[in-house]
Amino acid sequence: MKSKNYSDNIIKVFKKNGFVLSEPDVLLDSDYIIERSGENFRKIMLTFEDDTGKSMCLRPDLTVASCIKYLKDNSKANSKIYYSGQAYRRSKSLKKVINYQLGLEIFGSKNKSTDDLKVLKTITSSINKIKIKNISIKVGDVSLFKQLIESLKMPERWRMRLKRHFWRPKYFEDLLNRLETNSDVDPATVELDKKKFYEMKNIDQNKEVASRKVSEIISRFDRKIKDPRSFKENKKIVKIIKDFLKINCSLDKLDKTLNNFIDKNQLSRSVFKDLSSLKNLSRLNSKITFSTNFGRDIEYYSGVVFEIYSSSNKEIARGGRYDGLLKNLGSDKNISAVGAAINLNNLKI
Repeated sequence: MKSKNYSDNIIKVFKKNGFVLSEPDVLLDSDYIIERSGENFRKIMLTFEDDTGKSMCLRPDLTVASCIKYLKDNSKANSKIYYSGQAYRRSKSLKKVINYQLGLEIFGSKNKSTDDLKVLKTITSSINKIKIKNISIKVGDVSLFKQLIESLKMPERWRMRLKRHFWRPKYFEDLLNRLETNSDVDPATVELDKKKFYEMKNIDQNKEVASRKVSEIISRFDRKIKDPRSFKENKKIVKIIKDFLKINCSLDKLDKTLNNFIDKNQLSRSVFKDLSSLKNLSRLNSKITFSTNFGRDIEYYSGVVFEIYSSSNKEIARGGRYDGLLKNLGSDKNISAVGAAINLNNLKI
C-alpha cells in the first residue's frame, strides 16, 4: 500500500509538469536490442525463443523500450512522456530480477540545457512529494571526455578507440596502458610497413592491387606508420586523461576546477565548449557533486548523467542525456533525448 501511495504521488508530479503516460512493450527483440543499444545488455537480459525460433527478451531497460515505442508511433513533434512499469534483469537474487520503475523522457526538443534541468527538477520534486529528505545528487557529463580527447594530439584511430570504450572502465584502463607504453607496437612490423610504403610510392598510383588503387594502399600505410606514437607524448596524453578522470568537486566549483585542470596541463581554454546544462543544474536547491568519472556504466549516454541518493546512500533515481540512442534504434537521424527513472524497489525499504 505504501508503494502504491508513492506511485500515485509521483505520477501526480509527472502530470503536473506536462508528462503524458506511455506504455512501452514488455516483449522486445533481443538481437535488435543488443545490435542497436550495446553489448552491455546481453549479460542482463532474460531471453527466450518464440514459436518461430526468434530470440525475444523481457524489456531490460524502460528507456530503450520507450524509445522503440516512440519510433513505432512515428512521433515527429516534441514528446514528453512518463511510464510506470517493470524492467527485468538477471540477478543473483530472484528478488532483484524485477525492477519497478517510474520514469520520464523528453524526445525531440531543441532546448537541451532546459530539458536536462526539467527532468532532474521533476524527479527531485517527485521525491520531495513522498517526503524523502536530505537527498544528494551526483552528476557527470560524458561529452566532456569526448571533447578532451578531440583536443589531444593523437592518431585518429586512438581517439576512436578511447571514445568507443569509455563506458568499459577495465578495458579502457588497458587501452591507456597500451597507449602509454607502446606495448602494442611491434618495431619489426613498423619497419616492414615503412619499407612497403616507400616501395609503393614509386609505383603508378592508379594501378590496382587486390582491387584497390595503389594510392589508397599508400594512404593506409601512411596512417599505420604514423600510429607508433612518441613515447614522451604518449605519457603526457595518458597523464592528462588520468588527471581529468580524477576531477571530483561540488557543482558550484566546476568552472574553477576545470580551469585549474586546463592551466595545469597547458590546454586550450576552448576545450570544454558548452557547460550550460551542468551550470543550469546548480539552480536546484540540493547538494550536488560533480565527477568526470561518473556515468560510464551505460553505453548510450551522451551528455549529462546523474544519480540521486537517499540519506542512507541508497540510489533512488538515475538518468541522463542520450542523443544518439534513437538513431541506433532505427531513426534516420539523431534525436535529442533525456530521461530519468525512480527505482521503486529502493523506496520500499
